[in-house]
Parts: sequence; C-alpha cells; structure tokens
Amino acid sequence: MHDPAYIEAVRAGDPLALAESPDLRWQPGLADAAAAAAAGMVAAALTAFRSQAVAGSLSSGQHHAGFAAGTAYNVFNGLVLAARKALQDGARRVLIIDCDAHCGGGTSALIGADDRIWHLDVATHPFDGYTTAAPHTLDVIRVARDYLPTLRARLDGLAHQRESFDLCLYYAGMDPHEDCHHGGLAGIDRLLLEARERIVFDWCREFRIPLAFGVGGGNVSMPALTRSLLVGLHRLTVQAAVRAAAEYFR
Repeated sequence: MHDPAYIEAVRAGDPLALAESPDLRWQPGLADAAAAAAAGMVAAALTAFRSQAVAGSLSSGQHHAGFAAGTAYNVFNGLVLAARKALQDGARRVLIIDCDAHCGGGTSALIGADDRIWHLDVATHPFDGYTTAAPHTLDVIRVARDYLPTLRARLDGLAHQRESFDLCLYYAGMDPHEDCHHGGLAGIDRLLLEARERIVFDWCREFRIPLAFGVGGGNVSMPALTRSLLVGLHRLTVQAAVRAAAEYFR
C-alpha cells in the first residue's frame, strides 16, 4: 500500500529527508510506533467486521499519509490499510467517514480508483485538500451552523447504498473544536461534537453496518485546548460507541 522505499526509509532512517517527511524527527522507534498505530485501526476494523458490531482503536487514522511519503505527523495510513485488510477478510465495500478538521488527502490518493472503498470527508480546514469524483465527497465547512446539516445530508445521500457497505471506518477527529488552534472552527463546541458522534453511530446502527472508529485531531500546544478538555472530547466517541454497541446486540 505504501512505497517499499518509503517504508524502508522510515525503518532505517535513510534517506533521512524521506524518513522525516511526516515532519517527525527520525529515531529508531519511529517505524514500530507508526506500525502499531496502523495496526490498531486494522484490529478494530477486523473485530467490527467479524463481530458485526462496534470496535475501536485509541490510535489515529493517519489520513494524511500517502503512497510515497508521510506528512503532517502522519506516517502510515491506518484507515486505508484497515479498509484493504477488511476487503481481504471478505468485506465487499467499506465506507470511510472522516470528520477530522483537515482533509484526508492521503486517504483519497491511496484509494484511487478502487470502487470498493468510499470516502465521505467533512472538514473544517482546507489543509491536504483534494479534488473529488463520485462516489467520494469532500466538504470544507466554513461556518459552524453548516457542520451537522452537511454531515446528515451526506449520510442521507448514502442511505440507498446502505446494504452494500459491509463496514464503516470512522475517523473521529476532535480538532474541529473551536478551541483547537489548528483547524478549529468558531461555534463547534462539545455539545455539537457530541451530536456528531450520535449521528454517525446511530446511522450505522440503524442500517446494521459494523463500525470501527479511530481517534484523531486536537492539539494541546495551545492553552485553550487543555489535555483534560481533549481527553473529554475523545470520551464522547467512546461513550457513543458503548451506547451503539449495546444496541447492536439487542
């Protein structure tokens, strides 16, 4: 899925410029750490698909990582790797819902013309933007009042395809929050993000689509977004998953 030359550079640190293309200083443990994060998404995807329910990973989907290089602290693209592993495991079609603040350009590039993976991307910042072609969609939201209606509309537009999705991978970024300096949008607060989680998990539960989530986004380098606030936002995803999981098994 990634260029073998890039993987080897991350593993060995040579060439250094390529190894550090994710904007991370290379050190010997980088490849193992990045692989573990991607493996978390893969494990969540396979668990959700095989159990026909809900699973998750507390690792990032790494949606900026492309074929031949990483970028923006993203090394290996766990979302696409998880989708491809699920397809190998018997899934016919996988839906990726990306609600990180930034666009998932690496994911889009890696999917390419593979019509077994559909990509629904709702962002609040144009970083890593890309041109879409049906059936994929990218929306960059400029005002908070459009955020949830846009997400609902995109999901409603996929309702007629619901039976063709054997798995949904949900990238639950919390950097759209208004206190996040990198991608946050004024008016997107905790209550709005909590509603977002309900929308995604309820949609998958309604149509009995197994769901695997990963967490991402949120930069605690700015005083307004404290570590405790960010952890609380990520807990919204976990809580929504727990509620949905109880419904799946009824």
